[in-house]
Amino acid sequence: MPSLFDPVRAGEMHLPNRIVMAPLTRNRAPRAVPTPLMAEYYAQRANAGLVITEATAISAQAQGYADVPGLYGADQLDGWRRVTDAVHAKRGRIVVQLWHVGRVSHVDLQPNGQKPVAPSAIAAKTKTYLIKDGVGSFAPTSEPRALDASEIPGIVQDFRHAARHAISTAGFDGVEIHGANGYLLDQFLKNGANKRSDAYGGSIENRARLLLEVARAVVGEVGGGRTGLRISPVSPANDVSDEQPQALFEYLVRELAPLGLAYIHVVEGATGGPREIEDRPFDYAAALQAWRAAGAKGAWMVNNSYDKALAEDALRRGADLVAFGRHYLANPDLVERLQRNAPLNAPDKATFYGGGAQGYTDYPTLAARPL
Repeated sequence: MPSLFDPVRAGEMHLPNRIVMAPLTRNRAPRAVPTPLMAEYYAQRANAGLVITEATAISAQAQGYADVPGLYGADQLDGWRRVTDAVHAKRGRIVVQLWHVGRVSHVDLQPNGQKPVAPSAIAAKTKTYLIKDGVGSFAPTSEPRALDASEIPGIVQDFRHAARHAISTAGFDGVEIHGANGYLLDQFLKNGANKRSDAYGGSIENRARLLLEVARAVVGEVGGGRTGLRISPVSPANDVSDEQPQALFEYLVRELAPLGLAYIHVVEGATGGPREIEDRPFDYAAALQAWRAAGAKGAWMVNNSYDKALAEDALRRGADLVAFGRHYLANPDLVERLQRNAPLNAPDKATFYGGGAQGYTDYPTLAARPL
């Protein structure tokens, strides 16, 4: 059985271990531009087999939270280049998570104060993060408008362009398409948010259409071996749900198999919550089997409240990679701590969103605080 500390291949990426730093939104990119402090933060965590960045907007319309980074302007690309250079200097590997929030936004964050966009004009019963007069707070999302079918190809192209610049300009090793947690692609997938009657709504095939178009466009631009995808089949994050998640996601992974993706990143259960949801059962082993049976060779990454024991069990059950979120937030040397069965730092929740170095780059390592 493979160990967490054994190397593994994910598409074209050769990873030194199977421990992944999960994407973690930290709201420390004023004007959507990555900062030198962010470069320090990610470089500290370059010991991961793979670092996945915080979700990063593919366009101004894709923004949904204050001070999250973008990937559509020259200053943003330059900022990310400093981050990737810092990670690569530590011999790390890093991919950027490509993000369109859809309806999980606010008019204050949208170009010219316009409404956020969505598959259907249904407001999400959730909140976003705003900063006013230097003070951050959570506020209800704004009412969205339904995307016209003629606008959808432009969004596909935004994903394509962001992927191209992520590799060619910003120096990332790959990209991860964010298809999870109730954001735009997940909104289209799930019939609780998608009430369309055109080619992008109704049947499973129609609701999966946008995500598959995005995946094919990104793969066509940067190659399947440098492309990952994040999904969350039953997570209620940001007010999404589907009546038949098993059929939906088994169809989706079968359709994705021919693209040769580097990996599928699966959030099990409720994002940041319970791994099993009583009224939303899901057979993850069956989804993995469907993907493999369709010919997929990429890695299968699992995520949600994993510790070392759960991670080792996941590898025994067929996973290839395990993503750690809050543990990586507070433990920049997580790989070493797991190897040594060392105590873990506890994260400071008060510093999760916004701020500076405190609770971001100042967590102690074992070297700074020996056992």
